[in-house]
Amino acid sequence: MRAATHTPTTPPARRLPLAGVLRLGRPSEIWFKPALSVVAAIAPPALTLQVLGRRDLVMYAMAGSLCALYTHHRPYAARAGVLLRVVLGMLGGLAVALVAASLRDSAVVLVTVGALLAAVQKALCDATRIGPPGNVVLTFVSSAALFAPQMIGQVPGHLALAAGTGAWAWLVCMAPALVRPHGPERRATAAALRAAARYADTGGAGEGHTGVRAAGYAAVQAAWHSLLSTRAPSRTRWALERLVVRAEVALAAPTEADTVRLRAWAGSLRGTGPVPEAGLPHAAADEVPGLAAARPFRARLAPLTPLAVRTALGCALAGYVSLGVGIGRPYWALVTAASLYQATIALTWSRAVQRVVGNVVGVLVFLAVVPVAHRGPVALVLCCLAFSFGAEVLISRNYWLGSVCVTPMALLITEFAGHQEPGALMTERVVDTVVGALVGFVAAVAVTNRRAGDRVERALAAADRAREHAARLLAEPDPGTAALESARRGLAGALADLRAAADAAAGEWWQRALPQERVVLVEQSGHRTLAATARRQGLLPDRDPATTETEDARP
Repeated sequence: MRAATHTPTTPPARRLPLAGVLRLGRPSEIWFKPALSVVAAIAPPALTLQVLGRRDLVMYAMAGSLCALYTHHRPYAARAGVLLRVVLGMLGGLAVALVAASLRDSAVVLVTVGALLAAVQKALCDATRIGPPGNVVLTFVSSAALFAPQMIGQVPGHLALAAGTGAWAWLVCMAPALVRPHGPERRATAAALRAAARYADTGGAGEGHTGVRAAGYAAVQAAWHSLLSTRAPSRTRWALERLVVRAEVALAAPTEADTVRLRAWAGSLRGTGPVPEAGLPHAAADEVPGLAAARPFRARLAPLTPLAVRTALGCALAGYVSLGVGIGRPYWALVTAASLYQATIALTWSRAVQRVVGNVVGVLVFLAVVPVAHRGPVALVLCCLAFSFGAEVLISRNYWLGSVCVTPMALLITEFAGHQEPGALMTERVVDTVVGALVGFVAAVAVTNRRAGDRVERALAAADRAREHAARLLAEPDPGTAALESARRGLAGALADLRAAADAAAGEWWQRALPQERVVLVEQSGHRTLAATARRQGLLPDRDPATTETEDARP
């Protein structure tokens, strides 16, 4: 491959986006699952405590119930263990917060503890790719507990209550396995097929379709992650793996893909009907089940240190500033700052705008609904349930829209500890939101992610190695089906990693000039080699044997 200079295509200081920040997207395909799960997890314990006259304990019960928001995209065999770790992580953060609250009266110390907890929660959630809602709910639980009146003797009982509701949330999230045991894998496979069809519709031509192709590879990688997250063998899983191979092949050779068939396969995965046959050649079909043992999916992790430092610094400063302006609940500023930090500065800026807009509108919604919530204890619980449901319905369309429901729910939760003055609550919430967003974003700008450029260089080198390995195999007279399959999957993963790294680096602040030309060249040659490999495996129709391998494998 010819050398390419590191030609800067964007200025070192990138513009922060404004257009489209508040634009609504399509709702999540499974929006109803977390929405219904969180309602089912919250309602029984909250209503029971209200009947028993212990509304002061509802906050601790909700800490465990909110774990029902997690892991809805994971297969049930893997979900059981991951959700258990979420519950244990929530209990760990809650325990630290409650002990600190019972031993220390200094608000500065409590804010510091909360900021450190937020940084740890952010790093762990990103490292384990736990998925939405990420660290935000865990930080909300631990930060709120830091400023709840607490005695050390009460801590074991409060933790036991949270553990009990966490166990109930676990049961709620696992219950659908009785009806549709392979539902998450089927949805992930269908998403990969649809994404591949969308890219095939473009014909794969033109730079404007890079985002569509990247989305396709991300969907395919997510499908492999779902299918290979458990070692439990089944005919259904093997059939789904064959369909994901078809999606990969369509991405490698979009002009030769049958988009009608891809969409038909995706549609047939709804419900619990049989998984359609992918029609792979015999050798390729036999090779697919062996992929589970190889586990070729490679996690793509953003550098964690800058994000953790941003979170710790931003949350701490936001809490301190909130204390300085006389706010009695600095944890709202702390949680606002913790919710901002995304993979890049550009995404962090977008989240800051969305958070402020959503919270301001949500405060107005709270003003309208608070008379209804004050009609009685049951009305208060029902209002919280309605807003928790609405938040999950709306948040996948845009974060600010979900915040419109999250804000009044968070304000109503404070009512369980005793009647609060609505005017003071609303003022504190708005001030803390603005403080948290401004200070949090300043901290993100101050802690630049210089490693993003290094990640691009590593991804470029990995993609080059994977392409060269596949090209060497193509040059052999009989490379073997297993070797070709491994090379194709490795190259596909390397190209997906490269695009993710390039996109992340492009959104960073004051980043050095990126090798955009070299990224494009590596992607182009890599995708040609992918098509040649798929054709050699018999997954694509043959072309002129004199030109097939030399054209598709050339750098």
